[in-house]
Amino acid sequence: MRIKAKIVEKKQVSKKIDTDFIRLDAFLKMCDAVQTGGHAKIVIQEGEVRVNGEICTQRGRKLRSGDKAEFERVIYIVE
Repeated sequence: MRIKAKIVEKKQVSKKIDTDFIRLDAFLKMCDAVQTGGHAKIVIQEGEVRVNGEICTQRGRKLRSGDKAEFERVIYIVE
């Protein structure tokens, strides 16, 4: 029996910020990955968001230029 696996490339979205850092929940909202700050809080606390490849449950996590947040197979890059 052969099993075929289809590898789907993840979409990447870049967003530029004008400050030194941005909070994870605010960044997801800015990127339209979530509808509200409350929605961001839930998905982060449930462990559905990765920051730089690792699961992050801190909604106040500071993201700086070059950081990557992943949610629902989309990678959001801070510029």
